[in-house]
Amino acid sequence: MNKLTHSQIATYLTNYVLSELVRYKMEDSGCSIEQAMQYVYNSPIMLALQDEEAELYVQSPAYVYELMQMY
Repeated sequence: MNKLTHSQIATYLTNYVLSELVRYKMEDSGCSIEQAMQYVYNSPIMLALQDEEAELYVQSPAYVYELMQMY
């Protein structure tokens, strides 16, 4: 049985949070998936999510979405 590395887990969780952020943005604003993706991927929160040391990816997507709305 293969054991996942910390980096693999971080990548999986980050991708999950990102997909939820896009979904939340689409639901809140009624925008297209492309517009929501552009909003999320261009937000300052994106850099924090990609920083494995910050471990923002372990927070709930709802919490991260609220943070993203502050910027």
